[in-house]
Amino acid sequence: QVQLVESGGGLVQAGGSLRLSCAASGRTFTTYGWFRQAPGKAREFVAAIRWSGDRTTYADSVKGRFTISRDNAKTTMYLQMNSLKPEDTAVYYCAADRSVGYTDPRAQETYEYWGQGTQVTVSS
Repeated sequence: QVQLVESGGGLVQAGGSLRLSCAASGRTFTTYGWFRQAPGKAREFVAAIRWSGDRTTYADSVKGRFTISRDNAKTTMYLQMNSLKPEDTAVYYCAADRSVGYTDPRAQETYEYWGQGTQVTVSS
């Protein structure tokens, strides 16, 4: 059974940092991504990492502030979030895909599996 379990969300002041984790089990994945959904807004892409070569992709809004990474066992993915802003407040979702060929890491349709989400709240 495939499971993606996020953790690490919480309340932080603007300018602070949080690290989200996504623990994966049940399958081997080729691409992991983070998405977020703020109240009243559509879910949007945040960052993604390809297991092969550690290629990373970021949304412009988080580039330079967030870093996506994974552990050597390839079972846990991380999102280090620095210099947080109130507009980063959202539910953050981990997603995973098994496709071998090229896929668009920014597209939600790419991902077959999703976690339950973890709340990140940044106060001003």
